[in-house]
Amino acid sequence: MGKIVVAFDLYGTLLSTESIAKELASLFGQDKATSIAAVWRKYQLEYTWRLNSMKKYEDFSAVTRKALLHALAEHNVSLNDQDLNKLMQAYDSLSTFPDVNAALKRLEKNSSIDCVVFSNGTDKMVSNSVNGSEDLSSSVFKDMVTVESVQRYKPAPEVYHHLAEKVGKVGEMDTMWLVSGNPFDVTGARTVGMQAAWVDRAGNGWQDKLGLGPTVVVTSLEEAADAVEKHAGNAQ
Repeated sequence: MGKIVVAFDLYGTLLSTESIAKELASLFGQDKATSIAAVWRKYQLEYTWRLNSMKKYEDFSAVTRKALLHALAEHNVSLNDQDLNKLMQAYDSLSTFPDVNAALKRLEKNSSIDCVVFSNGTDKMVSNSVNGSEDLSSSVFKDMVTVESVQRYKPAPEVYHHLAEKVGKVGEMDTMWLVSGNPFDVTGARTVGMQAAWVDRAGNGWQDKLGLGPTVVVTSLEEAADAVEKHAGNAQ
């Protein structure tokens, strides 16, 4: 069968988008910064889904900037171009969640598994984020796969099939795993036949009522690594 491919979502799974609130806090104070960061993320995702529905595409960097402007306007505040650019640059140095590196180092030692990054981000954003992170163990990743060439966003089926093409798994969707903290991403992967581990760090349980649920629900990336290694062992 060959190796199991494990595709890790980047933003919100490996890298914490909440950590950008630190940059916002220096401008607006902690309470407002936390709220702006959450709303920014909400519109960042909502814009991608709108674009999919309208069969249009703007790259993730443009989407992210427009979502930030929307979040700021909703909080009745604004920023000059210099501060806006500084916040956008902060996306290149997001911090990892504390459970990430131990799991990645484990999987790097497993010869039955190949790990890749799989993201809505542009090639440039993802490369900068992975290589620019001060604490991400990035040596495990064999490739960084983005949606940029497809010009569609998760959970459109095209992007998961693009992933399969990139990693040589066309027609073998069930040998690929998605690891993601985003329910919409999980249901997208499951719909095309992939396995998926949903990372439920908050411990709220699976609540999504639309589409297929995850293969496994885990509370940390280490538990995700357990599930993937078990699957790889059973597949041999």
